[in-house]
Amino acid sequence: MVKQARARATRDAIIRGAAEVFERNGYGIASISDIASAAAVTKGALYFHFQSKDDLAHAVIARQHELAFSAGALVLEQGRPALESMVLLCAGLGRQLVTDPVVQAGIRLTTEVSNFERPVADPYEDWLNTFEELARRAIEEGDIAPTVDPAMLAHFIIPAYTGIQLVSATLADRTDLLQRIRELWIVLLPGIVPADRLDALRRLPELIPTSA
Repeated sequence: MVKQARARATRDAIIRGAAEVFERNGYGIASISDIASAAAVTKGALYFHFQSKDDLAHAVIARQHELAFSAGALVLEQGRPALESMVLLCAGLGRQLVTDPVVQAGIRLTTEVSNFERPVADPYEDWLNTFEELARRAIEEGDIAPTVDPAMLAHFIIPAYTGIQLVSATLADRTDLLQRIRELWIVLLPGIVPADRLDALRRLPELIPTSA
């Protein structure tokens, strides 16, 4: 048990160190030496747990996805209306992107997929499926117009969110990210909410704080 706990702690330290290096340098420039140094482990210890930089990147993405979906599950368990849950999911991931280095690195890595030996699709597919299902529920609840295609809406929101966080990271080091996510919903709601529900739902973006 002690050896297992020590191995798990070492693996976690390597993932945190890899996240730090990937977020700072990107996948292409990041080196195994830099990651081992950031994790305070030897290269031998690193290679015991991960065979390549590609394996490390996928491990960081998997950990980020686990963190994001765990936080998202807490939102979904509250039983809120589906459209409100969509807004809160965006807010929650935004806060993680501002505060959590592993989430920051994992999201950055998912935008650098062309560099990987193995493709990265699962995180995007999970978010797309989640938002499509929520959109479908929101239509049933009367908060999204029945003319809106749930899959189309999901395929708009997730790429739009990705673009917003990329631009925010580039121009403002994500200091304005939550405000930009709020603006996404301010712009989007009039196009998807039935006219007779818009006044009641117009304040939903205010659920997104402007600071973490």
